[in-house]
Amino acid sequence: MADIFKVPLVVTAQPEGGYTVTSPVLPELVTEGDTLEEAVSHVQDALAAVLELYTDLGKPFPPNLQIDPLSTPLQFEGVITRS
Repeated sequence: MADIFKVPLVVTAQPEGGYTVTSPVLPELVTEGDTLEEAVSHVQDALAAVLELYTDLGKPFPPNLQIDPLSTPLQFEGVITRS
């Protein structure tokens, strides 16, 4: 089973267009997209880059962000768009 992380995200519309996604608990996580859908779709790659960075630096990843779906129900909010 893949690792599962519950990471708070902030999506901000940019004045020049597009969206930026950041995380208040992982300041290294920053991604963007021309559309909301595109920005959100980039989060998984951004998280993978942050995990790699933490490993390379020997920095501990916040343990409270990793969850075990077998021991507790997985609850989350998602972004859903409708055209």
